[in-house]
Amino acid sequence: MKTLFFSLLFFLFSASSFAQSTADDWWKKTTVYQIYPRSFYDTNADGIGDLEGIIQKLDYIQQLGFESIWISPFTQSPQRDFGYDISDYTAIDSVYGDTVTFKRLVEEIHRRGMHLIFDMVMNHTSDQHAWFKESSSSKDNPKADWYIWKDGRGKDGLKRPNNWRSMVGDRAWQYHPARHQFYYHGFLPFQPDLNYNNAEVKKAMFDIVRFWLDKGVDGFRLDIISAIHEDSTLKNNPPSAKLLPSDSKLTIFFQYAKNNFLQEQSFGFATELRQVINEYQSPTRVLIGESHGEESLIKNFCKKDGKDGLHGVFLFKAISEKFDARKYAKMLAGFNHEFADPLIPTLVFGNHDRTRSIDRVNSSVAKAKLKALVQLTTRGIPFVYNGEELGMPNVRIPLKEGKDAVAIANSKVPQFLADLSPETLNRDECRTPMLWSDQANAGFCDSLAQPWLPIVSTYKTINVANQLQDSTSLLNTYRKLLTLRKSIPALNSGSFTLKKDFNDKNILAYERTDGEASYLVLLNMSKKVKEIEPINGTTIFTTHSDSSTQQLQPYEGRIFQLEN
Repeated sequence: MKTLFFSLLFFLFSASSFAQSTADDWWKKTTVYQIYPRSFYDTNADGIGDLEGIIQKLDYIQQLGFESIWISPFTQSPQRDFGYDISDYTAIDSVYGDTVTFKRLVEEIHRRGMHLIFDMVMNHTSDQHAWFKESSSSKDNPKADWYIWKDGRGKDGLKRPNNWRSMVGDRAWQYHPARHQFYYHGFLPFQPDLNYNNAEVKKAMFDIVRFWLDKGVDGFRLDIISAIHEDSTLKNNPPSAKLLPSDSKLTIFFQYAKNNFLQEQSFGFATELRQVINEYQSPTRVLIGESHGEESLIKNFCKKDGKDGLHGVFLFKAISEKFDARKYAKMLAGFNHEFADPLIPTLVFGNHDRTRSIDRVNSSVAKAKLKALVQLTTRGIPFVYNGEELGMPNVRIPLKEGKDAVAIANSKVPQFLADLSPETLNRDECRTPMLWSDQANAGFCDSLAQPWLPIVSTYKTINVANQLQDSTSLLNTYRKLLTLRKSIPALNSGSFTLKKDFNDKNILAYERTDGEASYLVLLNMSKKVKEIEPINGTTIFTTHSDSSTQQLQPYEGRIFQLEN
């Protein structure tokens, strides 16, 4: 009897430990669906998406197979940058709903066993925030040092403190007459940067993080975390040969922004923030940072001087990387080298700031399926922007008609030059309303309402309702892959190995392994049929309706379950 009792006790302890382990590492296995709330689903006929709209579409997201949701900001804001300019961190903007609706949203997400990742903008506030209004009023008020203020150069003090540029390319200093000083902005002029060398600022922001954790959010996506700290000596940035920004280097307008981004202090800040969210457990709360830069550098956000920092950091290279098997292989090798276990890559193929993914492959659904296959079967945490599962394209909106603050800032740029840019200068183009059906306004809002941005002209054919009925659609490709990823441990948490024994430069091949089970993923990233050697395994997925055992069709991707 004693033996039976202790065996039962051991079993219960082991089961409890396993459940706790699963709760602790849910974020490593999860799949994340990004919602741009303004364009997701409108329930009150004002032409703008809202929190109630997200609640009503949670079943769609869950049935697709996503396990977590990241929602772009919906806190109080003047909406000049549509939520990324926050005027009150603890209030819900009435455009999107209220605290009661937000509470229901959290409850409904958790009732479905899903997680909510909150978009936290810690780097800057709106210039309409009460903190900035007080700070800008004088040089000796209680919040005078809450932002980054510096005297100007020259006899009249009207020359900028240094040559720094912001992330959008303009001069990063704005003169404020009331203080007779310049304030620094890492992004747009109406978004002044907070001063994290001030202990009161750090405490206030950490308390705001706790506020939302207390409300039940499961973690944060941290907006431009790379800009949290700047060089305190204000050294000028060195020149660069590059005009346009890059996903791997912080260069813009012939300047290398080494002194106002990616400072050592920013990596230390990440470890401090980790300590805050570690106060909340069961489940583990997560931190995912937004940062451009070389992987070898930005991985310091995750681990610095032996201390844990962020759980992940966006790897933007996947957005702009050329559709090429060798380049993808090199990219994935780099991701897995720099973010080797216990770190993990965070895979971003599109978002609300960048040209739509389908437009990068010349509207090819076949290529889009291959990109989905890579994102959902390679090692990493995939973040998928709403509409990518449909192949939603950009909508051409001239700069002069843009509502986006970046478009407004660039409104004097000739349109033909803007069209030459590899990235849209008007982010409205990739933020247009979600395509739910072939009904009026694509089912995004009431037929009598006016959507805040134009609807994609092809919505009659590219929409959720149509693609749900088509087993070969891009949407159903996502569904199948998400189902496989969730049900097969090797695909959601197994080891990753590039396979170099496929002697064809157009075939990307890698293996995922967990314990005794191994899966081979093959992608023919060319327009030609490719012969392959017999595979000792069974095809469990293909992006094509027909699949030959010893051929890969043009732009076909396949998953094999290998025999032991």
